[in-house]
Amino acid sequence: MTTAFVFPGQGAQTIGMGRDLAEAYPAARAVFEEVDESLGEKLSDLIWNGEQDVLTLTQNAQPALMATSLAAMRALEAEGITLERASFVAGHSLGEYSALAAAGSISIADTARLLRTRGKAMQEAVPVGIGAMAALLGLDFAAATEVAAQAAQGEECQAANDNDPGQVVTSGHKDAVERALVIAKEKGAKRAVLLPVSAPFHCALMEPAAAVMAEALSHVDIASPAVPLVANVQAEAVGSGQVIRNLLVDQVTGSVRWRESVSWMAANGVTEIWEIGAGKALCGMIRRIDKSIATRNIGSSADIAAVLQG
Repeated sequence: MTTAFVFPGQGAQTIGMGRDLAEAYPAARAVFEEVDESLGEKLSDLIWNGEQDVLTLTQNAQPALMATSLAAMRALEAEGITLERASFVAGHSLGEYSALAAAGSISIADTARLLRTRGKAMQEAVPVGIGAMAALLGLDFAAATEVAAQAAQGEECQAANDNDPGQVVTSGHKDAVERALVIAKEKGAKRAVLLPVSAPFHCALMEPAAAVMAEALSHVDIASPAVPLVANVQAEAVGSGQVIRNLLVDQVTGSVRWRESVSWMAANGVTEIWEIGAGKALCGMIRRIDKSIATRNIGSSADIAAVLQG
């Protein structure tokens, strides 16, 4: 089988994630310790013992999810399952940073600091209450893009996440996104609901955050990844560190082309995808995109034991 490793994005965070990996694998615990040291705070204590609403704050959730994904990756490696098993890596939004850290493109310490900066910048780019995001279920990307264009009416409204054939997320000004809910239902959407997010990610309103990330990324070493990255904004593989640097800036305001990314991997021989880290959202999307792709979650010691048992 040809395998890809993928890494989850915001929304997968839960109190206690990664704790059993850290208890079972010294290499996994070392990831959390490195993230704590790089941020100058005990993020691991928040992840394992904190309050869900504090963990969910963008500036906390982003480095926390990366730490959990990398801990799972290190636990796999401790059992002899290395990155070389994968032909490609990919990640959903912030998960792209986890993928790059796993592939040795960016150090874990730099990745943690970048994600802390990214989380703060994305939160601060738009005042609370000005922006919104909504999930449109039962419409494809072309239909959702048309809905967003009709809803904009001089404001920002963009199809931000093309998750799978029946799930597209729109992002922009709150009034425009609310108009999109009505238009989507008129066009046959099964459901159209506002999402409980703190800012309108992956749309033009994030331009201030993109500028912050361009500056932050300019000071970080980005090597070519050991395994090609299937990038969110291109939906195809890239291998150059400089290209990746530019794409990470574009990603802040650009659409997450997840459906196309998975289809591209399938067209390039991938028959199995492992979701490395918290949650199972990506596996659900992958099954809806291409039922022929086998999926596996790696987020706990039990998941790793299941791999080892074959």
